[in-house]
Amino acid sequence: MPQAVIIIGTFDSDGTPNAMNAAWAGTWNNDEIVISLGSHQTTENLKANPELTLAFATKETVVPADYLGLVSGRKVKDKVAKSGLKVEKAGKVKAPVFADFPMTFECRVARMIDESESGCFLVAKIVSIDVDEKFLAEDGKPDLEKMHLLTFDPVHLGYLEIGGRVGNAFSDGKALNTPRP
Repeated sequence: MPQAVIIIGTFDSDGTPNAMNAAWAGTWNNDEIVISLGSHQTTENLKANPELTLAFATKETVVPADYLGLVSGRKVKDKVAKSGLKVEKAGKVKAPVFADFPMTFECRVARMIDESESGCFLVAKIVSIDVDEKFLAEDGKPDLEKMHLLTFDPVHLGYLEIGGRVGNAFSDGKALNTPRP
């Protein structure tokens, strides 16, 4: 099934911003996210500094987001600079924020599960959620429809834009509980 396209931001040991495109992620619980993370420069960076950012790619950022998945930080030291993304310092963790993305989670590594030479499952605690105010709904919460977020289609190797609302969670199904005349 399609997965959210996330950009993991870390700093290399010399302070150079690093980022990678990842799609095999999901919620672990209310304040943690889990990512199936292979062996990457990002993995090495997290062992040295267990703080990261997770940004959500959009239709508008598909080219730099895809580039960050095509190029290895082990081979191209300045790949973030080449991507053209604007880098800022995170407010709560020691990791880069990429201002081009509408929403970023600032996180700390909670644990790495099943570590091996090929990677691990990374569980990260969400410390802060940063959202550009133009992407907030009237209730002050993130409005995902305004963000034009992407999902990764692993079957056809494409990016899909998340569409509009089609129903109401924890509500629409109640119609089946209503007694029929």
